[in-house]
Amino acid sequence: MKQKHILPPDQTPINLVLVTLDTHLGGVLKRTEKSLRKHLPNLKLKAHAAANWNASPQALEECKEDIASGDIIVVTMLFMEDHINAVLPALTARKEICDAMICCMSASEVMQLTRMGRFRMDAEQTGAMGLLKRLRGKSQSSKKGAGAQQLSVLKKLPSILRFIPGTAQDVRAYFLTLQYWLAGSEDNLKELFLFLVDRYAEDEREPLKGLFKAKPPVEYPEVGVYHPSIRSRVSEVLDDLPITKTKAGGKGIVGLLVMRSYVLAGNSAHYDAVIKGFEDRGISVITAFASGLDARPAVQKYFLHDGKSRVDAVLSLTGFSLVGGPAYNDSAAAEDVLAELNVPYLAAQALEFQSIDDWQASELGLLPIEATMMVAIPELDGATGPVVFGGRTGESVQEKQDMKAHGERVTALVSRVEKLVSMRRKSRDQRKLAIVLFNFPPNAGNVGTAAHLAVFKSLYNTLVRLSEEGYSIDLPSSVDELQSAILEGNARQYGSDANILDRVSVDDYVREEVWLDAIEEQWGPAPGKQLTDGKSIWILGARFGNVAVTVQPPMGYEGDPMRLLFEGGHAPTHAFSAFYRYLKDSFMADAVLHFGTHGSLEFMPGKQVGLSENCWPDRLIGALPNFYLYAANNPSEGLIAKRRSAATLVSYLTPPVIKADLNIGLQELKELIERWRCQPASGKKADPELAKLIETQADSLDLIDTPWVPADVENHISELSSSLTEIEQSLIPYGMHVVGEAIEEEHQVDLLQALAKGSHGLDLDQEAAKALTSGLEMPKELSVGSDEKKISSQVWTDLKATAQLLREDHELPALVKALDGKFIRPVAGGDLLRNPEMLPTGRNIHGFDPYRLPSSYASKAGAKQADLLLAAHEQHGGGFPESLALVLWGTDNLKSEGEPIAQALALIGAEPRIDTYGRVCGAQLIPLEELGRPRIDVIVTMSGIFRDLLPLQTRMLAEAAFLAASAEESEEDNFVRKHALAYMNLHNCDLETASLRVFSNSEGAYGSNVNMLIDSGRWDDEDELAETYMKRKCYAYSRTGNAAPQADLLTDMLAGVDFAYQNLDSVELGVTTVDHYFDTLGGISRSIKRASGKDVPIYISDQTTDNAKVRTLAEQVALETRTRVLNPKWYENMLEYGFEGVRSIETHVTNTVGWSATTGQVSPWVYKQLSETFILDEDMRKRLSDLNPAAAVSLANRLLEAHDRDYWNPDDESLDALRKAGEDMEDWLEGVTGEIAA
Repeated sequence: MKQKHILPPDQTPINLVLVTLDTHLGGVLKRTEKSLRKHLPNLKLKAHAAANWNASPQALEECKEDIASGDIIVVTMLFMEDHINAVLPALTARKEICDAMICCMSASEVMQLTRMGRFRMDAEQTGAMGLLKRLRGKSQSSKKGAGAQQLSVLKKLPSILRFIPGTAQDVRAYFLTLQYWLAGSEDNLKELFLFLVDRYAEDEREPLKGLFKAKPPVEYPEVGVYHPSIRSRVSEVLDDLPITKTKAGGKGIVGLLVMRSYVLAGNSAHYDAVIKGFEDRGISVITAFASGLDARPAVQKYFLHDGKSRVDAVLSLTGFSLVGGPAYNDSAAAEDVLAELNVPYLAAQALEFQSIDDWQASELGLLPIEATMMVAIPELDGATGPVVFGGRTGESVQEKQDMKAHGERVTALVSRVEKLVSMRRKSRDQRKLAIVLFNFPPNAGNVGTAAHLAVFKSLYNTLVRLSEEGYSIDLPSSVDELQSAILEGNARQYGSDANILDRVSVDDYVREEVWLDAIEEQWGPAPGKQLTDGKSIWILGARFGNVAVTVQPPMGYEGDPMRLLFEGGHAPTHAFSAFYRYLKDSFMADAVLHFGTHGSLEFMPGKQVGLSENCWPDRLIGALPNFYLYAANNPSEGLIAKRRSAATLVSYLTPPVIKADLNIGLQELKELIERWRCQPASGKKADPELAKLIETQADSLDLIDTPWVPADVENHISELSSSLTEIEQSLIPYGMHVVGEAIEEEHQVDLLQALAKGSHGLDLDQEAAKALTSGLEMPKELSVGSDEKKISSQVWTDLKATAQLLREDHELPALVKALDGKFIRPVAGGDLLRNPEMLPTGRNIHGFDPYRLPSSYASKAGAKQADLLLAAHEQHGGGFPESLALVLWGTDNLKSEGEPIAQALALIGAEPRIDTYGRVCGAQLIPLEELGRPRIDVIVTMSGIFRDLLPLQTRMLAEAAFLAASAEESEEDNFVRKHALAYMNLHNCDLETASLRVFSNSEGAYGSNVNMLIDSGRWDDEDELAETYMKRKCYAYSRTGNAAPQADLLTDMLAGVDFAYQNLDSVELGVTTVDHYFDTLGGISRSIKRASGKDVPIYISDQTTDNAKVRTLAEQVALETRTRVLNPKWYENMLEYGFEGVRSIETHVTNTVGWSATTGQVSPWVYKQLSETFILDEDMRKRLSDLNPAAAVSLANRLLEAHDRDYWNPDDESLDALRKAGEDMEDWLEGVTGEIAA
């Protein structure tokens, strides 16, 4: 037996290794190592942070090397799959060799590696170890919080276990390790490592045992306050803070939440800078912390007093949700305590996974993991206003490990909170509010554009309510007077789109514009060409006392949309920048209210999230409190406004949905079919005249393409009947929403019937729906009978509560509350039919938890929808596809819990990979035996908003494609692999590149600009649209999240596509309602034709109801045209909204032209009937011109453009009439009467 070589203690080497999430203990560990070496000269303490591994593969390799030679290894805070997988093999290999391995506060697969003497976490636990289970706490929230309960147990256990022999002493050591770690000051960390060496040093290190008696952990307040001027830095006593009691006229108190671990480690320079920033401005600060990851005890102890808030705002600097950390969150508990405080709640970010230098240089901003953990999860609590305020610099090793403040960002953060506090403390009659309306595209009757919203009626109701609440407002006498003051006034005198409220002289603008050079580089010398007379820049709008209703200037792209292809250095126009500077500095607004969905501010160039001083949204909005009235069904674009313009959203309801029914011509046809069906069976063959009459009527309504075959009349009539039923039963949005007005009772009934079907699968009759709208109890007959008709008392109660909420106005009270500087409760955005929990409106919209997307339900639904799509393609004459193109939007996925993402995965033959915390962390392949069909090659094109909001899902889709390409499967069973290998061989590239299948814009860019080209009319041929699309959307995103242009790869993949499709998830939004559909699906369809030289089928997967259906694009456009824009039930109601109604009709027509341009799949009859309904009918033409002459002219010109581009060919008489009508409308617009023209 070989004798061990034992060295004296002062010469004995020992390697201590710490592996944790971040480097917040970096500085204190350096000092700890220096202190320990006074006792153990040959000690090495190596600390590694998982946060560094993605950016530095070398750092990961160094960590593995140190694990391989580690004697005592401590592992904490490893929750994320990437981090765990990176080191788990190394830890497992070292587990039985090292002296001890202590794993805590990590995922279960890491925790099970714990080995301390006789205690092993992977062994069956009995006796003392059973006590560990108590640390898990209960899943339900409690007033005290599970974290506080666990910490209480943790403190008691070492004392309880002290005199129990055997394994219990190692269990006690484990709990003592936790105590030292959680109170991680320099003293405690030093004693921790001495304690572990003293107890667990083995073999050559055994002489180190017994040399040092570790002191017990120093105890610090579990819940306390912090200030750098306190002698001990922390205290449990509020009066120890240097707070000057706020007096009348004082500037207020801000509550700061910080991480106890950072404070105890002395790593608080970033916190200190924020504290100083507030105090330098005369704002008092209460900086509080709580042990663990539940901040509620600190909030309740220091921010609340006798049930009322003692602070004017709460700013979290922790980087986590209020209740929870990187592994979990309890947003409901957080929301409740924040609602009790009832003050603004902001969350700022200190960079953990990159340096300040990397962030500053990045176009992305926050990394995906940072955006998810530090922004998306706190948003579920109700947090707003994300601002990066610190991090680690790259100047030296020490500075990489200790946090530093970012001086300019701290100033911006403090200014933003200061303005909120000032607004909150100012009396209503003194508050000045700027309301911003939108005007896109300009010069087309679009002032007051907002999705689903009757802007001027809503605006008038808002002003009335604010006046009643004490705001100083010169209230117009009516909606018409308000609209006239804004739209007319001096507009005709100056040739502007609206009244000129004020002028900013060019000299003043040039003197005050900080970023003038950047703007002039893009747009030339001031004042530019927009909203100017050469001497001044115009501010459009009208003032009503302390409220200025303004019109946001154009983005600047409209005249030359091709500029967006080269927008890397893009800047807003002179007019746009001058506008926001005017609101802040000249009008001196206390707050701005962006009125409706949506404007352009949040889409200005800059980082995606975590903006810097070089990002235009941040420059423009500055510190001005920003509130945004936003459609409840659009969480994705709403989140862009929250993250890029610091907006607090106040949701508004979308219009009610009703059945389309049939117009007169279609109703007559239906009656003829019913006559046919009522004949005796023998009579049907004997009455060819009735069949011919039905055919003739259907042909006049453009419902049939070819003459009927007499022998197949019965089938023809059956198909025609099905088409009529689909039209009649289709749900359509009815009118527009008016803020401050309840839905009419008649339409509440229709909406409740649709909602009962959508959310509960119930066919609710009209009488039952009327009972609900009246607040009545459930009729007895509904609680008995067949299962199909039976309604449970709980469902009735739910529907009754929904009906009650629909009768109430929650939006104006919420706006008043927001402007008073109070907390606006959060809510997941979505469609009412799918998600009644979005009621009441008037709440701060957030998205679905990104760690739960797609949900388990969505994964199952997505797989079924994928099968439905493949079956539909086969029914339309297509074979089994090898490749298809899919468009993904952020909104559709956030509203449906990720169903479109699940479809993409299912088509590939993959599914989400779930970690031990139940979080989506990646993709995994479904075995071919289980899949039962070949894997399909799916080319995914994401919207820029999807890319911004769902970075984890972007990586998951890319991973799914790579896994499929890498799978050792036959090419007949795996078309992803087949095409990737072919591309590899042809282009001599690696598999990683050849398997890229997820495409979008470059970082910070949005849209394909196909819509802007269509709107401008300044394009020559359809290939120009494809070229525009490809230049904008050719950036491939890898499974690491990195993006690079791959135009050749995308072109090659599109050349082999069998069909393209997109989901339709909202009744309110059809493919002809907004231009985004033809911008994305239309854009890629035109690119497919350009790449392959052929037209491929385009499908719309309609998921708006529980009866999902796949239609061709031509069928979908025809259905929407019949049920909406050609349906008197729809357009007559729209025209009741006057100015805005005409604009909505024109928008449908323009979008229809967009589909013709990009796909050619719009039937000529569509344009024929549109022209006959709206332009060639003299009475209708006059109505449109009276209500909105600019939009009416645009409508006529769009129909003429469709003819000029050969999308339809009217006869000469109709064409002449259409041109003459267009000229008459132009004259009307220009104010030229027939007499003057003569």
